[in-house]
Amino acid sequence: MKIFHRFIPLAVAATLFGGCASITKDSNQPVQVETYSKSNQLVSGAKCVAKNERGEWSTTSTGTVNVHRSGQNLIVKCDKEGELSGLATVISRANGGMFGNILFGGGIGAIIDHNKGTAYSYPDWIRVILGDNLVFDRKNNKDNEVMLGQSASPEELKKIDLAKAEEEKAAQEKALTEDKLVKAKAENTNP
Repeated sequence: MKIFHRFIPLAVAATLFGGCASITKDSNQPVQVETYSKSNQLVSGAKCVAKNERGEWSTTSTGTVNVHRSGQNLIVKCDKEGELSGLATVISRANGGMFGNILFGGGIGAIIDHNKGTAYSYPDWIRVILGDNLVFDRKNNKDNEVMLGQSASPEELKKIDLAKAEEEKAAQEKALTEDKLVKAKAENTNP
């Protein structure tokens, strides 16, 4: 019976705070895609396909594609007959729900949201340039503003991915540490 009482505060905390991003963020996210030529002219009617490890979605530009959130990058390829293809690597980043989980819910909620993808977001509006291969990093995203991509070499993409992986690893380690502290505190307060 004594052991049972020790786990009640943990169960309540996990129920109340676990999965903050799951509660505040949907597992899907709309991403508006517009296409332009290299001469900065709007190109309508390009077929755009967005992919990550959770699926593939398509739209016609200018349009919105509803993608499944993920910690993995989103690859968007836009094609229109008579035009060159445009390619976009859309970098996801941990959103506020992930850090809320770490601060208030501990590691369990953060790990759940990481696995479900709800802990991450992509830029919400990108401009693909036909004939270019651009990178769109969510850390530079401004709400309700189109994001202009940047050219990036494969080496620069690797650096971005390594930095993102280090940020995520540090966040997960912090979440696990917080979770261990909550458990230790619960054990010490319940004799």
